[in-house]
Amino acid sequence: DDLTAERFLADPFTGNGRLYKTGDLVRYLADGNLEYVRRNDDQVKLRGLRIELGEIQARLGEFAHIEEATVLVREDVPGDKRLVAYYTGVPAETEALRAHLLAQLPDYMVPQLFVHLEALPLSPNGKLDRKALPAPDLATLRVRAYEAPVGDTEMALARLWGELLNVEQVGRHDHFFELGGHSLLAVSLIGRLRQEGIDANVKALFEQPTLWEYAEITERMEMVL
Repeated sequence: DDLTAERFLADPFTGNGRLYKTGDLVRYLADGNLEYVRRNDDQVKLRGLRIELGEIQARLGEFAHIEEATVLVREDVPGDKRLVAYYTGVPAETEALRAHLLAQLPDYMVPQLFVHLEALPLSPNGKLDRKALPAPDLATLRVRAYEAPVGDTEMALARLWGELLNVEQVGRHDHFFELGGHSLLAVSLIGRLRQEGIDANVKALFEQPTLWEYAEITERMEMVL
């Protein structure tokens, strides 16, 4: 099958037989031994940025009462790739997990979704079966109590955030980046706002990422103009 063909490669040294592709990155030492460096599939590029999944997993594993953790890039909505973390142990609040990682990693390396599992799925040979990890419930993006938007600007922002982030209901205390936003979507949001005659800029969104705060600073910018 496809997986067998991907893992068992033709032997270029002997011209016959097969070599098994382990996915491990190693280097030769001066004494001829091989030293393990890392998994070759632990490094990915997301929105042009290089991300070490193993580094995220290690930092997440330091959170109190987490037993095991793994992180991968998923594209459950076409064209919308997200970092998703899976972990076992005691369930934790998403906001607490994000804060823990933000204290040690750049924001682009912090997963948008955290999924608690009783156990990580394993293949018959005892290794992590990434393909068996369940698709996350996008409703888990919400980590703040819902409160309806107030005023025209907040309602316009809530509608646009919902369309861009594929979130059904956006409240005034919701955080753009906690809902799955990133720099490219932020630029798209500014373009959409300007099409509707609302002046805004990306820097303000990064400084005031909750809906009511961003609405407030956007209204102040319009008053200055």
